[in-house]
Amino acid sequence: MSTARFAGKVALITGAAQGIGRRVAERMAAEGAHLVVVDRSELLFELRDELPGKVLALTADLEQYEECSRVMAAAIEAFGRLDILVNNVGGTIWAKPFEHYQAHEIAKEVQRSLFPTLWCCHAALPYMLAQGSGAIVNVSSIATRSLNRVPYGAAKGGVNALTACLAFETAERGIRVNATAPGGTEAPPRRIPRNSAEQSPQEKIWYQQIVDQTRDSTLMKRYGTIDEQAAAILFLASDDASYITGMVMPVGGGDQG
Repeated sequence: MSTARFAGKVALITGAAQGIGRRVAERMAAEGAHLVVVDRSELLFELRDELPGKVLALTADLEQYEECSRVMAAAIEAFGRLDILVNNVGGTIWAKPFEHYQAHEIAKEVQRSLFPTLWCCHAALPYMLAQGSGAIVNVSSIATRSLNRVPYGAAKGGVNALTACLAFETAERGIRVNATAPGGTEAPPRRIPRNSAEQSPQEKIWYQQIVDQTRDSTLMKRYGTIDEQAAAILFLASDDASYITGMVMPVGGGDQG
């Protein structure tokens, strides 16, 4: 397999400061991509300084459509085109049975894990349509079938529907749209947590139920690694997947989500 699959290509990666997004950025840069890395955390600038090649780092709140438009325009201004969009922003904020969620928490979960992907796809689309090519990889989740995460699962179900519908609309115009659905992933502790509040004893029990259910649902009976998640994203973004669109690929050790 080529070790320079992204040579000369321009890739924009959201949620790039930590976790899966950071590893995707590192591996794409190693394979020759010009990168636009986006996150609301200034940890992003540490990543920029560590990456080889041409890298534009932008802080933005991608829950706001105007911010998504701004970063797409900045990418085009810097590099003249946009070949790959990896929508990685999202993640569970709270973990508890649905009856314990407050209305504002439900709204926040959907705002965090659906709208950045929806907005970024919409903001990037005119540029990809104008150039007649592009690959979009959305990061969904196998949590669309799980417990203690109903609002998050609903948001990621929306990502799956977005992926399928947008693929239908754009396949004949040169754009591929796919998604990965990561399962449980062993990752370094987040330097900036999604939820800064300390978990109560009951919340710790509810979260442990997620961990147990996730591991029990896999055929491999383990969590995946950051690299195992990044590899699937890079495959779908690359020309190796040139005849694949509209697919949600579970990356969960056999758990289909």
